[in-house]
Amino acid sequence: MKSQKAKGTKGERELIKLFNETGSWMAIRSAGSGSSRYPSPDILAANAIRRVAIECKVTKEKKKYFTSSEIEQLQTFSRVFGAEGWIGVKLADEPWYFLMVEDLEETGVCKAVSVELAKRRGITIQELLSFSGRNRNI
Repeated sequence: MKSQKAKGTKGERELIKLFNETGSWMAIRSAGSGSSRYPSPDILAANAIRRVAIECKVTKEKKKYFTSSEIEQLQTFSRVFGAEGWIGVKLADEPWYFLMVEDLEETGVCKAVSVELAKRRGITIQELLSFSGRNRNI
């Protein structure tokens, strides 16, 4: 059985490859993300115009929960670094979806994303790679 950490690492590497193979984006994994005392997203990616910081989650479940700390760290890092903060999720038998923090469901204790919410409010990797940030359809 593959550990959750190994599954997450594999997912992050998959995204790095997708960004880097475009020829117009470069991306790196942030070493120690989630275990550092400093805020750090899982992935940093940029092109000549945009910088994105992505917190990634991979699960076999149909819903994924995010702690307040995970969200706060992504928002803090993104604000200080001057990057767009995104949540990247790969839920059960689904492709990657990317959501902004505001698009997550508020549960009262934490934030969450379900398959239905990801399909309704999220964008695909292809859309993220070409998203201008100005005319997002919701």
